[in-house]
Amino acid sequence: MSFLFEPLQYEFMQRGMIAAVLVGIVCAVVGTYVVLRGMAFFGDALAHTILPGIAIGYLITGGARDALFWWALGTAVIAALGIGAISKQAAIKEDTAIGIIFAGMFALGIALISTVRSYAVDLSHFLFGDVLGVSAQSLWLIVVFGSIILLTVAAFYKEFLTLSFDPVLAATLRLPVNLLNNLLLGLIAVTVAVSLQTVGVALMVAMLVTPAATAFLLTKRLPMMMSLSAIFASLSGVIGLYLSYYLSIASGAAIVLTATAFFVIAFAWKRIKPA
Repeated sequence: MSFLFEPLQYEFMQRGMIAAVLVGIVCAVVGTYVVLRGMAFFGDALAHTILPGIAIGYLITGGARDALFWWALGTAVIAALGIGAISKQAAIKEDTAIGIIFAGMFALGIALISTVRSYAVDLSHFLFGDVLGVSAQSLWLIVVFGSIILLTVAAFYKEFLTLSFDPVLAATLRLPVNLLNNLLLGLIAVTVAVSLQTVGVALMVAMLVTPAATAFLLTKRLPMMMSLSAIFASLSGVIGLYLSYYLSIASGAAIVLTATAFFVIAFAWKRIKPA
């Protein structure tokens, strides 16, 4: 039992475990819609477009981590709504709009980050995650914004369900399709900002997509898919942190590799199980 309890004697591990589970659940629920609507590229692009906000916030605040969350959040929301606005134009397809904003914002972020002499050390945790560095204040931000995201999904569950499976029916029912699309984009943006310190920009899309894709292989019912996705994501967070502690590897990478292992197992089981 000491194997399980030894890491938990440290407060930073306790906070990291809580943060990993909470972020995993939020990413899993929102990621279900990302997978169903084929928005994986959007999630990846959005994670990278927050770099300019992080860099500007770093330069203004002098590197205060807790303050950088707000800069990341604002940048993510603006980028998400910007992609949505551009993609509504008939001349520009959504993937093209995503590519344009992704490339431009990511390049701007790199340019700004390169002006900071110590950026390789100070900002690397935003690129690759630093769940073990989550402060008590950051943990409360995750709780508050994670709750807002989950409550919003619950409140608009039927509308998001209709929009995801039958957009034509949603328009026929006179649902506010544009408003709902923007709301979903906003939720993804907030999820990215909330999850930033846990797995980082480089691995963010994995937590949005991999647990949900694993659940998709095992069930076609949305409530069950969300539940399984949340379980896989939470387990990935906990197991990943234990692997990080005992194998001395990056925590964000360990979490994502665990989630990937769950996907590989589910994929293999799906292939070999009797029809």
